[in-house]
Amino acid sequence: MIIGLHHAQITIPKGAEEAGRQFYCGILGLQEKEKPASLKGRGGFWLEVGDQAVHIGTEDGVDRLTTKAHLAYQVEDLSYWRRVLEQTNIQLIEGVPIPGFDRFEFRDPFGNRVEMIQVLDHKIGS
Repeated sequence: MIIGLHHAQITIPKGAEEAGRQFYCGILGLQEKEKPASLKGRGGFWLEVGDQAVHIGTEDGVDRLTTKAHLAYQVEDLSYWRRVLEQTNIQLIEGVPIPGFDRFEFRDPFGNRVEMIQVLDHKIGS
């Protein structure tokens, strides 16, 4: 029986780990998680995202700009992330509306598609 999602992985070009850390840890504020010693030689790094993990692996020869594959980070204040990303010259892409959510997409510095999504509170009378 599947009981949950343990982690998701995206990739960046080989040798781009420091630029990846600058974006994912520096700009997005995600915390790096220690990789097991047995995997450190493979490159990349791991991140904590709430009670989940995102593994940033490395591989070359991938055209990340053509894929719809993406991670969606749930946020509490979407307008904050709009400002942060616009200030770092990240081009935002408005997503197709989904009832009950506000969201936008962008490509990270390596071409990976990323979504920021906020649950809207539609409680009447609150």
